[in-house]
Amino acid sequence: MSQNHIVGLDIGTSSLKAVIAEIKKDGQLSLVKVLQFPSAGMKKGNADDLPDLVRSLNQILPEIKNVSKKSLKNIFLNVCNSDARIQSSRGIVAVSRADFEIHKDDIDRVVQASQAINLPPNRMVLHSITKEFTVDDVEGIRDPLGMVGNRLEVDSSVIDVFAPKVKDLTKSVEMAGAGIGGLIFSPLADARSVLSRNQKDLGVVLIDIGFGTTTMCVYEENRLIHIAVLPIGAGNITNDLAIGLRTEVGTAEMIKLSFGSAISKGISARDTVDVRKIDPNSAVSTSRKFIAEIIEERLAEIFEFVNNELKSIDKNSKLPAGAVLVGGGAKIPGITELARQELHLSTKLGIPDTSQIEVTSGELNVQVENPEFACALGLVLWAYDRMAEDSTGVDIKSFWGKIKSSLLP
Repeated sequence: MSQNHIVGLDIGTSSLKAVIAEIKKDGQLSLVKVLQFPSAGMKKGNADDLPDLVRSLNQILPEIKNVSKKSLKNIFLNVCNSDARIQSSRGIVAVSRADFEIHKDDIDRVVQASQAINLPPNRMVLHSITKEFTVDDVEGIRDPLGMVGNRLEVDSSVIDVFAPKVKDLTKSVEMAGAGIGGLIFSPLADARSVLSRNQKDLGVVLIDIGFGTTTMCVYEENRLIHIAVLPIGAGNITNDLAIGLRTEVGTAEMIKLSFGSAISKGISARDTVDVRKIDPNSAVSTSRKFIAEIIEERLAEIFEFVNNELKSIDKNSKLPAGAVLVGGGAKIPGITELARQELHLSTKLGIPDTSQIEVTSGELNVQVENPEFACALGLVLWAYDRMAEDSTGVDIKSFWGKIKSSLLP
């Protein structure tokens, strides 16, 4: 696995987004290139037509190869499995040394023990995230290394997904001639690039409104407490507009981006849009207010789904750091105001944090500081974090080998 370059590849329903970064000799991460191409063969976050998806990948992968041939073998891929689940798991081991001092191998053993959960053959563990350790009934320990005790316990959050869908995704990338360095659940990648430690401590929900799905994750006390993938996204808004305006989907998407708003209040009904200027085959002239009403109704439905998820964990209206919005759908004007109304939470647009990566040009900075690229940049930062852990003893190759083994028929 090449460690000179890291590629974060966000495979979405409507677009492929890639962030390529180089690890310099001093260990500094430097942004090299940002790419975006149309996507096909994906539906609701899953591979729906492998040949179409491979053709789409064959557009973006040569651009990645131009940066570095080896970078094609180190692609970190997002997983947006609609039936992903999170569950708590506990591992317990006896401290192995006679002096009862806790060493790295003790921590590794207890973490591995927490991953031993019963799953059906068609599901796989994607992530095991440590919440806290307990040493001899003393709870709430972040890092037990060097402490003394007889018994070591760990509480983990385990994310498992439907393995065949993941296998289809990885197979398409490999068919296109690339190699996978790791798999990362999309909401975790989003959170890595957008959320601060303070937000995670206070309590926050991160909402990624993609074209085919809306994903969300909730943090509190710096712990991941909930995840969800909702089978509705900005593409549903486009479809609603196409029906309401009696026009093609491509035209409806252009109207959404050029004239849309998440809030209809205050827009004059006299402010018209001549659809014929966008699509000569259309005979429709409509008001911007009507367009906004369609967008607002569908977005309100998305936020209702989000709120139902928050109610299921008793966190509706109870997150001090509020809601953070990312993804292509988050760029609709007025969306933060609508989310504030619907969720009863303070709301802001999530901009990827580039403070941990060197950005050498203003153009690259503008490209990557975009809510649409939260996941792609997060994939790179997540991979970089794991490589740093690898240098302290975590065997990433072994971990990825276990994942690939679970995907074999």
